Amino acid sequence: MRATAMLRWALAAVALAALLCAPPAAAFYLPGVAPTDFGKGDDLMVKVNKLTSIKTQLPYTYYSLPFCKPNTIVDSAENLGEVLRGDRIENSPYAFQMREPKMCQIVCKLTVTEKEAKELKEKIEDEYRVNMVLDNLPLVVPVTRQDKNTIAYQGGYHVGVKGQYAGSKEEKHFIHNHLSFLVKFHKDDESELSRIVGFEVKPYSIKHQFEGKWNEANTRLSTCDPHDNKIVTNSETPQEVEVGKDIIFTYDVRFEESDIKWASRWDTYLLMSDDQIHWFSIVNSLMIVLFLSGMVAMIMMRTLYRDISRYNQLETQEEAQEETGWKLVHGDVFRPPVNSDLLCVYVGTGVQFFGMLLVTMIFAVLGFLSPSNRGGLMTAMLLVWVLMGLLAGYSSSRLYKMFKGSEWKQITLRTAFLFPGIAFVIFFILNALIWGEKSSGAVPFTTMFALVLLWFGISVPLVFVGSYLGFKKPAMEPPVKTNKIPRQVPEQAWYMNPLFTILIGGILPFGAVFIELFFILTSIWLHQFYYIFGFLFLVFVILIITCAEITVVLCYFQLCSEDYNWWWRSYLTSGSSALYLFLYAGFYFFTKLQISKLVSGILYFGYMLLASFSFFVLTGTIGFCACFWFTRLIYSSVKID
Repeated sequence: MRATAMLRWALAAVALAALLCAPPAAAFYLPGVAPTDFGKGDDLMVKVNKLTSIKTQLPYTYYSLPFCKPNTIVDSAENLGEVLRGDRIENSPYAFQMREPKMCQIVCKLTVTEKEAKELKEKIEDEYRVNMVLDNLPLVVPVTRQDKNTIAYQGGYHVGVKGQYAGSKEEKHFIHNHLSFLVKFHKDDESELSRIVGFEVKPYSIKHQFEGKWNEANTRLSTCDPHDNKIVTNSETPQEVEVGKDIIFTYDVRFEESDIKWASRWDTYLLMSDDQIHWFSIVNSLMIVLFLSGMVAMIMMRTLYRDISRYNQLETQEEAQEETGWKLVHGDVFRPPVNSDLLCVYVGTGVQFFGMLLVTMIFAVLGFLSPSNRGGLMTAMLLVWVLMGLLAGYSSSRLYKMFKGSEWKQITLRTAFLFPGIAFVIFFILNALIWGEKSSGAVPFTTMFALVLLWFGISVPLVFVGSYLGFKKPAMEPPVKTNKIPRQVPEQAWYMNPLFTILIGGILPFGAVFIELFFILTSIWLHQFYYIFGFLFLVFVILIITCAEITVVLCYFQLCSEDYNWWWRSYLTSGSSALYLFLYAGFYFFTKLQISKLVSGILYFGYMLLASFSFFVLTGTIGFCACFWFTRLIYSSVKID
């Protein structure tokens, strides 16, 4: 079933992308996000998702632990993004009927084996959480904040807790075997139909007692019996995880009418953290970067305007020779750089990244990729990346032809395979590590095959089409002629050393995004929802402006020092911000995360290395394109004899 689903995703990529591009109509709902109405007594399907831990970052399926199982376990259909995230949504033995409360319902009784006890203790030690879903709404645990009289919500409940019996110092492991569910609903007064707007739980650990022989259908528990007003409200007699001992799983479910409307039901999940700090930090960061960008732009325009006016007023060749600065290198500034083929490949890949992020963010800002559409963001990014192969091939071949290249098929192959190949190798190695840990986060072979099919079946052909179209167009002609003999570059001042300027150039672009980066990392590694795509889009625009301006400024200083080797340096100047991103990822790892396992640490740094490499390609391309436009502009604005 999963293989068929993955193949269907791969083969329908273009059609799905076209569907995403369709304009939204009135009363239009995304698949899986449309509201469902329930009448009184209607069955509610509670589904279980993966077990997650911020200490290991390795998800596991719900039924990998000794929990009660339904007669037949059925996997829910999952999209490509959900599979890559490690989501494994399955049915559960928890049965609700709309607006019909139940108390002390017995799910099952299990006897824990030695292996199962060991697994339970390991998961409790690593603070794993159980995730459930009802009507596409994740399960949350209400927690009262100590500093404020407000309630925060945490996703999922802990498998269990560690503790000690009174008068004992020995630490024991206790499992949460009683769940007290609360389903909030919004009722339509006219139709009497209801919509689910909240799904909460309070977990308890209780050692259930019963008299006589065990009969799941007829046994009455002495520790939880609504007929005797015995309801579980605390964990004073907890259920310890012991080999050979029985664990009885029970649950309550209550229903509460709410004023929250269906359209606003996700507000609870999106307001889990203190968003005032978030808003203040982002606005503060944007204002600082905008101020710096404005100053840089003003200085550049005034200085450059004075230079061009002075150069154009020179009357004789002798006066021109006495001048120093960027005009003197006009005969070398458009000389093809060393490893020009590789530069073309990186620029093409960067354009592909830029197109993917721009299109994905536009859809996210418009609300198409809300957190309620699980896996939608990752699926959209993959599909748009594949389709943007057209732009990658076009831009790399256009630059390659300007460098007088003739082997366009070779440059096309390198564009189609270099970055995706590196990313696939890193992803495959990390996936092998996850598979070795028997985690549900390991991508199945069928999904891997679907990714390869997207790559070879759609992306590579589109790169070839784009490259063919780009190579057919006339070559871009530089505004000035290139001398046959290269000009000698004079000795440079220490502050114009390439390494120094490259490292300095990456600070400002990183400064534009590092606060937002904190929230992005938190959403990924601490399993929180990220939803402020409007602010993210503004930060993206500021990043583009910052990368462009800092690269243009440093390129101008470099040309004024009569150093015409600007091609690669312009790419590396803004691209060096990726180095700061990776260093910040290391700082975040040691200060914010509690990861202790070696495999989990390798996964973190492996994925952050891939993210930093992607950021390098993106920001480097932005800086290069800005510098390319700048050099063509200034050298076409002066009179060259």
